[in-house]
Amino acid sequence: STMGMAMAYWLVKSEPDVWSWEQQVAAGAEGTYWNGVRNHSAKLNLMAMKRGDRAFFYHSNEGKEIVGVVEV
Repeated sequence: STMGMAMAYWLVKSEPDVWSWEQQVAAGAEGTYWNGVRNHSAKLNLMAMKRGDRAFFYHSNEGKEIVGVVEV
């Protein structure tokens, strides 16, 4: 039998003055790449993400709130 893999859920954060939710929405379905990650653990998590996973988009520093949901 074939059993589907469970979808993972993640938290991604961005400072709104660097890359905001509005910019993410404007990128549309094509999306964008995620760069500037200096934390090794965060990099490993990004590498573990699979197409179809979902992520909460969190504004850090200013706002400090989840502002949307994105699909990997």
